[in-house]
Amino acid sequence: QVQLVESGGGLVQPGGSLRLSCAASGFSMEDYVVGWFRQAPGKEREGVSCISSSVNSNGRSFHIDSVKGRFTISRDDAKNMVYLQMNSLKAEDTATYFCATSGSPYYYCSRFFTGYDYWGQGTQVTVSS
Repeated sequence: QVQLVESGGGLVQPGGSLRLSCAASGFSMEDYVVGWFRQAPGKEREGVSCISSSVNSNGRSFHIDSVKGRFTISRDDAKNMVYLQMNSLKAEDTATYFCATSGSPYYYCSRFFTGYDYWGQGTQVTVSS
């Protein structure tokens, strides 16, 4: 059974940092794109960052403009983990963060954030003083 579990969320002051982790079980994420999404109260879910398979697509990554230069996505296929390092956090980063992956190796990381079939339950990130 495919399962994704996020961790690492919490309360942090503006300007602080958090590292989110996404652990996969039941399958290997090595061949698949992985994305981080977020959803703030009253807003639609949005794609934040993604990273392609290191095997199929050279592991290229993408970050939306609002987090570019502050967030970094990475993957450790040996551990079946994907991370989102978040620095210089702002109040507008407050949201529930989800990781997701595809069931097909043909999808890759792009600004369109398509092809995600499996989702975690989310971890809350609150940026507040």
